[in-house]
Amino acid sequence: MLRRAFLAGGLAGGAALTLAACSGTLPKVDAKVASFGRNATGTVHVWCRAATQAGLTAAVAGFNKANPKLQVELTPVPDGQYVTKLATAIRGGEPPDVVDIDDINSQLFIFREAFADLTDVVRGLDYFDQISPGHLRLLEYKDRYYGLPYLADNSQLFVNTELFERAGLDVEDATKDLDSLLAAAKAIRKTGDDVYGWSIAGNSAGIIGFVTQPHVWATGVDMMSGEVGSQKANITGNEALERMLEFYRQLWKDGALSKATYSDAGTTWGADFRAGKVGIFPTSYGATVPAATKAMRAKMQTVLIPSWDGKRSFFDGGDNMCIPNGAANPSGGWAFMQYANGLQPQQALPDGGYFPTRSDAATPAYRKKYPLAFGPLDALDKGYAPQTLAYNLLNNQPSSPYFAMFREAVFGSGTTAAMRTAQSEYQRILDQVQA
Repeated sequence: MLRRAFLAGGLAGGAALTLAACSGTLPKVDAKVASFGRNATGTVHVWCRAATQAGLTAAVAGFNKANPKLQVELTPVPDGQYVTKLATAIRGGEPPDVVDIDDINSQLFIFREAFADLTDVVRGLDYFDQISPGHLRLLEYKDRYYGLPYLADNSQLFVNTELFERAGLDVEDATKDLDSLLAAAKAIRKTGDDVYGWSIAGNSAGIIGFVTQPHVWATGVDMMSGEVGSQKANITGNEALERMLEFYRQLWKDGALSKATYSDAGTTWGADFRAGKVGIFPTSYGATVPAATKAMRAKMQTVLIPSWDGKRSFFDGGDNMCIPNGAANPSGGWAFMQYANGLQPQQALPDGGYFPTRSDAATPAYRKKYPLAFGPLDALDKGYAPQTLAYNLLNNQPSSPYFAMFREAVFGSGTTAAMRTAQSEYQRILDQVQA
């Protein structure tokens, strides 16, 4: 089963802070020259996350076959080491030519001026208006773009239509808001002693953040407010957040979640759903579809994640490609980035468990081949991931305040005290990384 890096724990979010003293002295990449990305030769050194290596392998092979004078060497880096290793390489003046980086970590390096300004060449792409705005937002700083989206790893609700039919439920009506979801999960639980309405890895910080935050983001609010560098915590008084936490608490109290939820760290994420024992499962395509049987895939349907008031969103996760300042072959790097973002390589991404970041990839042929891989592409404007220097510290690590808040609110004493504690912890971390 393909799994996101969050199953292995959070990244060292503070490592990029060390870039402040040196990134400004790196030779700047000039992407405005007419020859940029053209007639490049030699080698392009590309770093990718080990978790998403499968999404890049075919693109690298295709590029190398088509460009005998310009070859890509792909180096996978363990996700838990990626930020630290990249910061070290940049400080040492020997960065790779292209980094395929978790999009949520893009701002760590952009804010420290470590990535090349690619605004002109990115805006010049003939498919610019089709690119995922959520990914682009994570590449934007002061109205400039510092990379190009590559692959998407989006959270959605997967439902078992057979269990919905057995419970007498209509998928759209039963998934339109939190109240209808709670009612649906309870109704599905009644269809069998070993059947549950909902499944979640309740002891995995990264998974919790990935699948629960879109319930909040759909309303247009986040757990932070303000611009990168001066953000403030927005936990207490956040109605959408409180309603989401109460929703999960009620799922737990009503028995719509299995007792194993409490200790589930995500090592078998999705196995219960693929076995036909769960009605509603917030997850990713890669963690659900590739390992499912053909018969089970035929029972699956996807919808975007709703808020308490009926709006929808999804986590705009995945990878962005960026060129570090100081790269030895930035022109060759841009040539490879353009190739990897071509329509054909993009349309092959579901084979590796991921989605394209271009809405025009969802052609009739693509939809027929990947019937469960186009929901977010039809609603790219609803995708979101926060611009911040502290995502991993706030969400992905076992000690993160979002995870602690969720656990206490759902399995512990309730939402009020959990949110109050999270407010102060969020602010402490934001103050630390923004100092």
